[in-house]
Amino acid sequence: MSSVLFDVPGPRARRRNMILAIATIVVVVAIIAFLIWRLSLTNQFSAAKWNVFTYTAVWSSIGQMLLNTLRAFALAAVLSLALGFLLAIGRVSDHVWVRVPVTVVTEAFRAVPVLVMMMILYYGLPTLGVKTDPYWAVVIALMLYNGSVLAEALRAGIESLPRGQREAGYAIGLRKSGVMALILLPQAVRAMLPVIVAQLVVAMKDTALGFIITYQELLYYAKLLSSQQGRPILQAALIIGGIYIVMCLILSGIAKWLEIRTRRSPKLKAYPRDEGDDDPRIHGGGTDTELIALQRGTGGAGGAPTP
Repeated sequence: MSSVLFDVPGPRARRRNMILAIATIVVVVAIIAFLIWRLSLTNQFSAAKWNVFTYTAVWSSIGQMLLNTLRAFALAAVLSLALGFLLAIGRVSDHVWVRVPVTVVTEAFRAVPVLVMMMILYYGLPTLGVKTDPYWAVVIALMLYNGSVLAEALRAGIESLPRGQREAGYAIGLRKSGVMALILLPQAVRAMLPVIVAQLVVAMKDTALGFIITYQELLYYAKLLSSQQGRPILQAALIIGGIYIVMCLILSGIAKWLEIRTRRSPKLKAYPRDEGDDDPRIHGGGTDTELIALQRGTGGAGGAPTP
């Protein structure tokens, strides 16, 4: 038996893989047990260390900090996607006077760390007479960095498509904007959806850098909690870290749902084939461009109207 991507392992390989899997599980369990033992040895499970989390006011403040984190992430994510689309379109432009400046801007924003951008916006601009709120410093820095990274991902998705997709779009009478909006970008987004989601997860986690410029988000409050009586540093880190894990899982779940919904979209489904019928709507052999042409009332590359 063989697979398209790799040879199916034989008895010896399966036995070796089983041994490696068991050894890995044993090592992971041993590391977790060691960490729990060290936490217990240093009294990290004592009631005094967790006492601060028994107060309603603390959880109310955590909820407010969570809301601040989500506010910054939501706006930064929307602006990053918008900027990513604009930069990606500029990167694949046929005009040199558009492509070169956009490339320089994209590479510059990708090269500068997010924290440096935040500090420039919050601490540097006031020296020029421009005062920036911490919230906007976080949002703008996240937008510039993640937007440039998403632009490269979208550009790669566009350039990975067969050249015939673009040519077929021109053949049925679409302009450059129509080819990009109706043919290239939708396919690029579907192809690069895992990369887009991964970058949005990075943007969510990078909101934690805002505590350095005094933006009151989850990590900022965790730092305040760690200075309370008993210094529950690990406890605050575990609670806040758990919240970030849940948020990332929710975002990944939403992305998975979108992927499944896109895959089930009627626009992507082929019609059942009838023998002897050459209509791509019937036998499912037409490309996305042909289906778009049929929906627009043209007959494909020739441009003849469909009956």
